[in-house]
Amino acid sequence: MKNTSTELTEMQQPNKFKLLIEKIGKRNIIIACAVVLIGAAVWMNWLLFAGNDKGGYDGYDQPSGSISDDLQNGDNADNVNSDNAYFSATQVSRQRARDEALEVLQSVVDNVDATEAMKTEALAEIAAIADEIQKEADIESLITAKGFEACVAVLNGDTASIVVKAEELQAAQIAQINAIVYEQAGIAPSGVTIIHK
Repeated sequence: MKNTSTELTEMQQPNKFKLLIEKIGKRNIIIACAVVLIGAAVWMNWLLFAGNDKGGYDGYDQPSGSISDDLQNGDNADNVNSDNAYFSATQVSRQRARDEALEVLQSVVDNVDATEAMKTEALAEIAAIADEIQKEADIESLITAKGFEACVAVLNGDTASIVVKAEELQAAQIAQINAIVYEQAGIAPSGVTIIHK
């Protein structure tokens, strides 16, 4: 003879799971998953490139050339290529993270089961990412126009990380960068981190 109390609990467990999903809602679960994926992409981008002198992809985007060119230029060419590789790899990584986030959000918009509220929220996130991309591009263009050879700007809410190619930064250059970031993104100098590479 079977124990009826264990049979009831075994049969009720799937119902509890269904009730939990119904209580939370499919929409909220999808939104939570999208936010987690976006957060993971941003975290990985930050982990690989924030304050890392090697840049995560050491030598990733080095221009091709002959061996004799490299031998003639010596260590100076290695430093230049390494710095250029850092900026190129950082921009590629940032673009990949954004593409993944946009893909997740677009899948929410394209989902026929998604509610209008979910689609509206996903579209708002897409617009926010597009605005952030535009601001970063404007900041990078204006900073390079001030005489820096290369620049990468990463905006994250009310903070900004700016990496510029320079041996060292003068107070006037730091002030120029802070002014550009404030004018373009509205981020106060206290929220701006400037790194020279």
